[in-house]
Amino acid sequence: MATMGKYCKAYLLKDLRQFSQWTEQVENVRKEKKQVDGKEVEFERQLTDDDILYLQENYVITDGIFKDENIIFDHLTSEWKEFCTKTLLFEIPVYEPITVSTSVTQNNAKS
Repeated sequence: MATMGKYCKAYLLKDLRQFSQWTEQVENVRKEKKQVDGKEVEFERQLTDDDILYLQENYVITDGIFKDENIIFDHLTSEWKEFCTKTLLFEIPVYEPITVSTSVTQNNAKS
């Protein structure tokens, strides 16, 4: 079953290809579906510079939002992480916990 991470960010492939050690695991590209003569047929697609891929919280690049499917790039080096933070400006947001207070009306209703 596919695993959804807590955070990922979409990038154009042309921006990712700027990394000097970039390689692509093209065998993992998501398949497209078309209707041919009334039947649904899967076909391989070729990645282009205008395709959108996802940089996951673990610095893996995927062709889709799930962090463990369709992995296109997973050579996780310090150079790659530096490229992500300095060139792509990738930053995982830190969410502050939210506290919800009850109104006076709600408190009186509980009494």
